Amino acid sequence: MERHTTRYPAEVRERAVRLVLDHQDDHASQWEAICSVSGKIGCTPEMLRRWVRQAERDSGARPGPTSEERERIRTLEREVRELRQANEILRKASAYFAQAELDRPLKR
Repeated sequence: MERHTTRYPAEVRERAVRLVLDHQDDHASQWEAICSVSGKIGCTPEMLRRWVRQAERDSGARPGPTSEERERIRTLEREVRELRQANEILRKASAYFAQAELDRPLKR
């Protein structure tokens, strides 16, 4: 979801969100404010809507994970993936060495 935001600097995203939140009362709905602001900054209304929703979650105005929590989840998921890969490598190595030990001729 965040992948698209790298095209726009953080300052532009923050300013666009602030414009929507500051001027939503000037429009019939928040969506109209989003459409108005998105046209001025050159992003899609849906992209700006996602930025606004995340800003609302970050401020506690909307339920859901904050940006910080989302980043922590991504980090933990990456760690889990890496640990699973390491465990798989260790499992295969253990099986390989166990088989090599079984195949070795007995000493008399």
